[in-house]
Amino acid sequence: MGRLIAIEGLDGSGKDTQSKLLYNDLIAQGKNVNLLSFPNYTSRSSALVQMYLDGEFGTSPNSVNAYAATTFFAVDRYASYQKDWKNIYDDEDAVILANRYTTSNAIHQLAKLDRDEWDEYLEWLYDFEFNKLGLPKPGLVLYLEVKPEVSLEYVKKRSEETGQKMDIHELDEEYIAHCYKAAIYAADKLGWERIQCCNGDELLPIDEISEKIQEKVTMFLDVAE
Repeated sequence: MGRLIAIEGLDGSGKDTQSKLLYNDLIAQGKNVNLLSFPNYTSRSSALVQMYLDGEFGTSPNSVNAYAATTFFAVDRYASYQKDWKNIYDDEDAVILANRYTTSNAIHQLAKLDRDEWDEYLEWLYDFEFNKLGLPKPGLVLYLEVKPEVSLEYVKKRSEETGQKMDIHELDEEYIAHCYKAAIYAADKLGWERIQCCNGDELLPIDEISEKIQEKVTMFLDVAE
């Protein structure tokens, strides 16, 4: 089976940039590597995700409960897997990079729940996506750890520079703070690799973060071969 690596982090943590850098690095090494990004906004399977994030079900993330929202994102991944990369994953030499994955639900939906519900949700989530839906489980999860106030500053700056509309997650500062706490808990409980991306209140240079990621990925792939 192919080796699946998920790259996670809060909005504005640099997932897109670091995913592409890692992809290019592995291509340069001659690896059979494929880069995915979720949600898959080019597919009809993301319709409910887009409606949710655009605020059509309510302008707060909590307008849709954690379990319902989970299914929106999970079905989008299921469609992508069945249509686009199942056969690729079956190749034992393949490396699949996922910019966001099931692990995003573990961050964003966990944040909606009371602390005493977190373990129950995580057990349900992994059973639902990996057992019930049959999605592959990542062998390595890299969590780009960025303080919520830093990630929010970056998201706002990106929106101003590009005109890209901020979604209901990005507009809710309290929610993002809850996501940060949920992410640290999930990372430690589920064995994710935490990549420190900040020096105080400033993001580290992109190449410095990239080096940390490449080190973890090299170790993972060496063991997997």
